[in-house]
Amino acid sequence: MPRLFLVSLTCALALAVAGCDRESEQAAQPQAAAELTGTIDRTSAGEAMPAVELTDPSGATLATADLKGTPVLLNLWATWCVPCVTEMPLLDRLAADLGKDVRVLTVSQDMTGAEAVEPFFAERNLGNLPQWLDPENTLGVLAQESGLPLTVLYDAEGKEVWRVAGGYDWAGAEARAAIAEATT
Repeated sequence: MPRLFLVSLTCALALAVAGCDRESEQAAQPQAAAELTGTIDRTSAGEAMPAVELTDPSGATLATADLKGTPVLLNLWATWCVPCVTEMPLLDRLAADLGKDVRVLTVSQDMTGAEAVEPFFAERNLGNLPQWLDPENTLGVLAQESGLPLTVLYDAEGKEVWRVAGGYDWAGAEARAAIAEATT
């Protein structure tokens, strides 16, 4: 009997912890905006961008290895992630402001792919952001992060400058100054 209790307790704890950053049956609650508490972390500076192939809802592909030449702000997100939902309009405005100086890539980690992403973008009119899909979470695993959102700035050579785990205020002066580091 004690062994069964220990196994049950272990499973319950594992499910509770795993559920924190996993996709739920319900979409993120739109009425509750998340506090944007992410901070810039430079501990992985100099690391190469993971080489993966992404797809968009139409089936077009993008190899991250081909992105050298322009700085890239790579955002991993999901429709069910409240901080992700909160920062997406900020990233959309940022992408419009940066133009061709920095390529802003949003990569959905939703397991249902385009089925979740296309309506999300349409409802929010996020016309400045691409709809790249990574339903297997390959980038998240290679980036060695388990939570969302995760945003990584890479320089024109494909080397990491910094990363932000968690939601971030992309409209703020601090964000603009930090992004400028990759363009100088």
